[in-house]
Amino acid sequence: MPSFDEIIAADHKVEPRDEMPEAYRHTLIRQIAQHAHSEIIGMQPEGTWITRAPTLKRKAILMAKVQDEAGHGLYLYSAVETLGVSRNELMERLHAGRQKYSSIFNYPTLTWGDIGAIGWLVDGAAITNQLMLARCSYGPYARAMVKICKEESFHQRQGFEIMLTLANGTAEQRAMAQDSLDRWWWPSLMMFGPHDAESTHSEQSTAWKIKRVSNDRLRQEFVDMTVPQAEFLGLTVPDPELRWNEQTNHYDTGPIDWDEFWAVVKGNGPLNRERIAHKVAVWEENAWVRAAAEAHAAKHMGARD
Repeated sequence: MPSFDEIIAADHKVEPRDEMPEAYRHTLIRQIAQHAHSEIIGMQPEGTWITRAPTLKRKAILMAKVQDEAGHGLYLYSAVETLGVSRNELMERLHAGRQKYSSIFNYPTLTWGDIGAIGWLVDGAAITNQLMLARCSYGPYARAMVKICKEESFHQRQGFEIMLTLANGTAEQRAMAQDSLDRWWWPSLMMFGPHDAESTHSEQSTAWKIKRVSNDRLRQEFVDMTVPQAEFLGLTVPDPELRWNEQTNHYDTGPIDWDEFWAVVKGNGPLNRERIAHKVAVWEENAWVRAAAEAHAAKHMGARD
């Protein structure tokens, strides 16, 4: 039986029954739980637009997308459970503020254009990061990410198509698309986390092959991919310092407002309190559903015995 270090060195997958350092296990619990929580909390800003989507087709597409996000959360919670933590414990940690979710979901969705911007920018940033995670050293997480990435790619296309429709629409619709880009551009860049030199967990996560690519490199990949898309839409990226660098073959960008980033991470964003309050209320109101499911499962287990 190969040791943990041998598995990592050979670039093989660590499986739940393999021996692993406690620090590795706790890092995975923190990271995968945060990812799972983000999928569930991320249903809120888009879910409020299901009944307000402009057409029946748009409603159906958005409903399917929100259902996908719920499924992603379930895949990821299942992956965390293989590390010996129950789903109830994960919920308690989230509700008590001991675990976090992506800060991007603490911003409001003010217009239909924001649904397009979330799909195009937020899901685009997520895919950039998650393609790396599909090569994570922990098997259950990596396998979950393969399916999630496939579905997220459809979400990104759906968001871009909304933005394309608005950009080719009336002057008011075009202004809506530009306004959404203006408000979601910088928070999307913040999704990749702090600069590498300030990232607390990056070095160890990279050594364990949980993480394969640095925050700054992923952020650069996203910028290089997205700026030409904005140009195709005829929209303006809200960065006066944005320039193509002939020497590096990358776009140079202006500085990110890290004060805003840390304020939102620490719970002081536009909707931090509302998001968690809604999550806790729904969890408590639907306790009877979980109790009924557990009773049903126990009954069938008893019948088999």
